[in-house]
Amino acid sequence: MAVTKKLTKAIPAEKSSKAQEWFLEMTYENDSEGDATYYKSVFSHTAVAADGDFTAAAKSSFNLAALTAMCPVSHWDTVFASQVDSVITNPILPAVPDTAFEVPSS
Repeated sequence: MAVTKKLTKAIPAEKSSKAQEWFLEMTYENDSEGDATYYKSVFSHTAVAADGDFTAAAKSSFNLAALTAMCPVSHWDTVFASQVDSVITNPILPAVPDTAFEVPSS
């Protein structure tokens, strides 16, 4: 299972020329689109300077590593692995009716 993670959205909310909040989205993909084992999920998080998630600064001072560090990646890793397991690896299969079953006589 080749899982790729990519920060796909980072939207700052500014006050006094400093980012006070970041809305972040990260896309996870399992394998390649078109593969039988392909699965995709998008996770989002709002990081807030006032909550201690980061220090308010000019939005241009945040690089990919700093933005990614604000994301709860280890939690998302666990959730994504669980999603892949329940949808791809071990999906719940529906019961199949046996219409040929005959009612016993006694």
